Amino acid sequence: MRHVAHIAPVLGLAAALLVSAGLAAAAGALPSPVARVLAESRVPLSAMGIVVQEVGAKTPLISHQPGKPMNPASTMKLVTTFAALELLGPDYRWKTTAYLRGPLVDGVLKGDLVLKGGGDPKITLEQWQGFMAALRTAGLDTVDGNLVLDRSFFAPIPHNPAAFDGEPLKPYNVGPDALLVNFKSVKFAFAPNATDDATDLVVLPPLAAVRVGAAPALARGDCNDWRGALGATFVDRGSSADVRFAGRYPADCGEREWWVSLLGHPDYVAGMFATYFTAAGGRFTGGWKEGRAPRDAVPFATLESPPLFDVVRDVNKLSNNVMARQVFLTLATARAPPPATTAGAARAVRALLAQHRLKMPELVLDNGSGLSRRERISAGSLVNLLLAADASNVREEYASSLAVAATDGTVQRRFQNGTVGGQALLKTGTLEGVRAIAGYVIDRDGRRFALAALVNHPDAAHAQAALDFLVQWVYQNGATWAGEPAR
Repeated sequence: MRHVAHIAPVLGLAAALLVSAGLAAAAGALPSPVARVLAESRVPLSAMGIVVQEVGAKTPLISHQPGKPMNPASTMKLVTTFAALELLGPDYRWKTTAYLRGPLVDGVLKGDLVLKGGGDPKITLEQWQGFMAALRTAGLDTVDGNLVLDRSFFAPIPHNPAAFDGEPLKPYNVGPDALLVNFKSVKFAFAPNATDDATDLVVLPPLAAVRVGAAPALARGDCNDWRGALGATFVDRGSSADVRFAGRYPADCGEREWWVSLLGHPDYVAGMFATYFTAAGGRFTGGWKEGRAPRDAVPFATLESPPLFDVVRDVNKLSNNVMARQVFLTLATARAPPPATTAGAARAVRALLAQHRLKMPELVLDNGSGLSRRERISAGSLVNLLLAADASNVREEYASSLAVAATDGTVQRRFQNGTVGGQALLKTGTLEGVRAIAGYVIDRDGRRFALAALVNHPDAAHAQAALDFLVQWVYQNGATWAGEPAR
């Protein structure tokens, strides 16, 4: 990992980082520089759980409310991804399979085409286009029947996309589905045209069920609230949607994108099939219906996902909630055949934790992504999980899935003013009233520390800089600090 040594210390507290003796504290208590910065955040220490422990050490270096149940936000993904690597294996691949229900005669399917989903967390637009091309290469020119969607790999899960925060069109609120494609989202791309007198609007994917009005007029002015200026309206009926942009697009914005979740899962998949099978040169004029793949049928074409170790990188580095939920549900199939349920996934996780002798009496699993007001874990449990992962056979795949301080993922722009850049592998968590950070800090000598810090408070956002300071302090002082002497 790279080492950055020329940047000014975090929060302008260079002197604080050097203080390690002379102030009263019990062993394992918060170091006074860290306690001071946390106090300046205006969040009470009673709203925090913090644990730091060196790999190989028998006791924590820092331990503040280690067993307190707290909402971890997206640091819960650490539990889900470790369980996935252990239970499914780093090379696990999801499969989306096409079956023919009827004879194929001179390229014409005299019957229905069945698409069976396997819970793939990330079928991109490009992968879907490749899948449609594979159908054509295999000899399918025309489907005379309907498209049958087999979504039985996951049990039906009631999902209200507005329930979490009242934002049903946000892609992060998309519910899990065995046939998730392109995150069930539509991209609206805006840009001034070549002559700078109108707005170009590109819609991807172009679905017949999503009717889009004219592009917004081009206007002068700043780009502060460009989405508000568009005067957008989205009417989503599940089977169809209408989109209008009655406002203006500020020319100063250049190129911008807006991703919106539209349509129900089956209608979206059917639209994607009709659009891109046709684009690949195929012919399809039928409708869609729910159904099951024929028993013992031979697959006609199969789309395989990238290996799990690649998938967990997206889940952790980019904190992708939809992918995390898909991975979490898939865990249920490690212990029982489909259909996968959230209860089954939770049982699989708890069984794995028991296998590693990880006792987490406070653990509450909801969807495995952390996009939840119910999920709970403690800082101590997270650190114990990190230590277990570090000693496991999936150590490298797990650690490499975490964001690197000041380098990539959710911490790419953080730690820019500290020497820990490139030396910490982290998972962040952010919800209203929650800030969290957990992962590994590797010091100059290669000593490795597991760290978890959770904050649950209405003013939790004020504590983010203090959490970053904690990471920086561990990097600089973890190896030499042995607690502050009592007065």
